[in-house]
Amino acid sequence: MPVTIKDVARRVNVSHSTVSRALRGNTLISETTTRRIRQAALELGYHPSVAARSLKTRRSQALGVIVSSVDDPFFSEVLQGIEEVAQKSGYSLFMAASQRDPEREKAIVQVMSEHRVDGVIICSASFRPEQNRQFREFGIPIVVVNNQAAEDYRYSIFHDDLDGSRQITRHLIDLGHRQIAYLGNASSGRTNLDRLSGYQAEMDLASLPIPAEPMHHMHGGSAEDGYQGLEHFLALDQMPSALVCFNDMMAIGVLKRLYEAGIQVPDQISVTGFDNIVFSNFTSPPLTTFDQPKKFIGAEAARLVLELLDSSDDLSSSPRVLKLRGSLLVRSTTSRPGQGGQ
Repeated sequence: MPVTIKDVARRVNVSHSTVSRALRGNTLISETTTRRIRQAALELGYHPSVAARSLKTRRSQALGVIVSSVDDPFFSEVLQGIEEVAQKSGYSLFMAASQRDPEREKAIVQVMSEHRVDGVIICSASFRPEQNRQFREFGIPIVVVNNQAAEDYRYSIFHDDLDGSRQITRHLIDLGHRQIAYLGNASSGRTNLDRLSGYQAEMDLASLPIPAEPMHHMHGGSAEDGYQGLEHFLALDQMPSALVCFNDMMAIGVLKRLYEAGIQVPDQISVTGFDNIVFSNFTSPPLTTFDQPKKFIGAEAARLVLELLDSSDDLSSSPRVLKLRGSLLVRSTTSRPGQGGQ
């Protein structure tokens, strides 16, 4: 006969409801008890029946995850954190990419609702408030992994980009740079605004002027956008001595174009990224960047949505907002200004 949840409960001498909560990763169950229960389940060969659980709980045991694009390496690490927590709790992931397309967003909401996902984690920076309202009408809890529209989402987890950008800019100023430029991503909304604001705040604090020309924004954050965006600075009468890029992908494109132009990094210009994606340590030279706790952000988002599902909350309780901070990673694309920079 197959091993049941009651067999595990008898082995550990707890109630079967405690076993059920522990195996779903409920934080109300102590870590010690959860470890004992998981060990007993492993020893007995217990495997939860997803079909039986779905019939009993009226849940699909699936979480929807919406990203802007599947080829963004930043979100691949966020997804790792989400998947690890979801898997331990017996949940699978239903992932979709919005591609920043309003019609595609509507279709995603429709499909996820039809498949009765239990909760949704939104990692897309541009997901529109009206789609959020649709999910709420279906009673589906939402956790958002960005700060694009805090007023529209009750539960969110995001990185303090303002602080990160300030640290990057301060690093360049401390090295002696005075002509520092910013290459942004206009399509990224509040995230770009926060990173731009951090740059401006540190420049103001150091009493350094910011003419209009050293700030340039592309309509995307890809390596190609960085590559093309550098043309703006190459056309200036005087190149900046340092360039703060919106993210690592743009910085990678910038490094390629600088190499083609015969401009040495960091001797002639220092370059910084943001996010610390896996590729940033393999550029030539390795990229100075800001490390976001990407995997932890994903894990916390998954824990929060599971906590909402496990509670009797009617989704009208006080908002939960978690702001995390990362750390500056100084590598080889930044140094004191060379003879050509000031």
